[in-house]
Amino acid sequence: MEFLGLVVEQVPTARLCALFTHRPEFQPPWVHRSHVTPLTLHRLSRPEVERLSVAVAGDKALPAEVIQQVVRKTDGVPLFVEELTKMVLESGLLREGEELYELTGPLPPLAIPTTLHDSLMARLDRLAPIKVVAQLGATIGRQFSYELFRAVSPLDQPTLQQGLRQLVETELAYQQGSPPQATYTFKHALIQDAAYQSLLRSTRQQFHQRIAQVLAEQFPETAETQPELLAHHYTAAGLSEHAIGYWQQAGRKAYERSAHVEAIAHLTQGLALLTALPETPARAQQELDLQIALAQALSATKSHGAPEVEQTYARARALCAQVGEAPQLFPTLWGLWRFYHARAALPTVRELAEQLVQLAERKADPTHRMAAHAAFGQTLLSLGEYAAARTHLEQGDRPHRPDDAAGSRAPPWRGAWGAVPGCGGRHAVVPGLPGAGRAAGLAQMHQGVAAIVATGQRVSQPRYLALLAEAMGHAGQVEEGLRLLAEALTAFEESGRGDMLAEAYRIQGELRRRQAIPDAAQAEACFQQALAIACRQQAKSWELRAATSLARLWQQQGKRTDAHQLLAEVYGWFTEGFDTADLQEARALLETLEKG
Repeated sequence: MEFLGLVVEQVPTARLCALFTHRPEFQPPWVHRSHVTPLTLHRLSRPEVERLSVAVAGDKALPAEVIQQVVRKTDGVPLFVEELTKMVLESGLLREGEELYELTGPLPPLAIPTTLHDSLMARLDRLAPIKVVAQLGATIGRQFSYELFRAVSPLDQPTLQQGLRQLVETELAYQQGSPPQATYTFKHALIQDAAYQSLLRSTRQQFHQRIAQVLAEQFPETAETQPELLAHHYTAAGLSEHAIGYWQQAGRKAYERSAHVEAIAHLTQGLALLTALPETPARAQQELDLQIALAQALSATKSHGAPEVEQTYARARALCAQVGEAPQLFPTLWGLWRFYHARAALPTVRELAEQLVQLAERKADPTHRMAAHAAFGQTLLSLGEYAAARTHLEQGDRPHRPDDAAGSRAPPWRGAWGAVPGCGGRHAVVPGLPGAGRAAGLAQMHQGVAAIVATGQRVSQPRYLALLAEAMGHAGQVEEGLRLLAEALTAFEESGRGDMLAEAYRIQGELRRRQAIPDAAQAEACFQQALAIACRQQAKSWELRAATSLARLWQQQGKRTDAHQLLAEVYGWFTEGFDTADLQEARALLETLEKG
């Protein structure tokens, strides 16, 4: 850390501005004068380190691994940033391109520059009494408390206090507070590294083991709130069996506070250590717990449809078979159900949903029973089997309305676009996106569909493509709408999804009717197909829409009697919901047909 002093002296003939820089140990005599403005120059932030490193490299981008090492090693000290960057550039590890540098091979850990390392070690050797203090402190971490240090140190208290005092006096570390509440921080990460690397491997492991044991026995609160500390020390001590449990705890705690990236790192570390242990039932059970926790964290960061999620749950399923019907079987099957549902692999989804229901019923677990029936109901809903879906959803744990099984589950599917926040009109078909009919809105809708697919959520792709196709038609881009509709129908066929299939054919018929040269025959065939699917699915809302579209086409062709008979029969089925847009539209058309 440096200090900058800005001094402005007023003399009779001119004003003089003087700029001085100094290190913290220097005490300038003029600092309290009114015309002096002191400014503290803090260490560089990570973005500043990155910019400086790139500038040293001639404004050419450096590999992320190199930047990461420079940021970690230099601790924001500009000189070290420059020197380490130059060292890497001259090391032969990088190949220079026109706009960036590329690694020529794997990047080894960056060694501390020889001159700096030699200097630090020479200082430690000259101050022999504090060398062991620095080494033990470095093993604890960049920062350590007096209380913990005293608990793990083999030194007697006077020697320990003298060593810590010298560590501070020689400016190898900073002290905050007074013993026993004091906290010590190494002045620089490189100082900690030098002290740590000077230890023999066996001594280092002994230190780590002692630190972990003391934390577990004498600092239970720290062990509870920061299990990753114990996991780290047990790992460095070579005590994998002890470390794994703490990595698992650390992963669980990180997941609970939504620190999913940290959770993945902790759990992955635990699994890596587990591979070195002999294969036993206990190891299989521990791996099962770790895999399920990892899958949950991966789902949160990468989506339910990510390949890593499937791989992790698949391993968990294999472990369930290995250890027997463990309690983890249900969450494992549930996770796989969510993955395959997101990927629109509906035959597999149905099989998994059936297994969930069977398992929940066999175990007589009310919570699992509700979740299993909800999963089965959602599966059947996606398949377009509305009546069966309703039966399971009524036993599930999610809110359910009677009109769900009729194929109209929410305002976007009932034509009540004005009731949906963020939707500006009848055809704002993607929730939360601007209304169609405007170039910006349509562009965002395209991006929304692409984003859904990019996350692996293929199950939603066909219905959003169909709704986007409808929006394109209302915007006058009929041919583009037909292209999207063809893509949607292909997706419906490939996935086996049927919950909006009738509506997709109806939209296709409307687009055929709106072509520059209307194709009435094709439009009627699409409407008839939509009617047949809706009738087979007992989806009265979709049937009403298809009947309304076909009746309007027949009206234009002069078939008023046929149109009225078709629409009146479907409209007469409804006993409620007459304030919805679809029923109002059907009623208005019926009244027009009745007038002749």
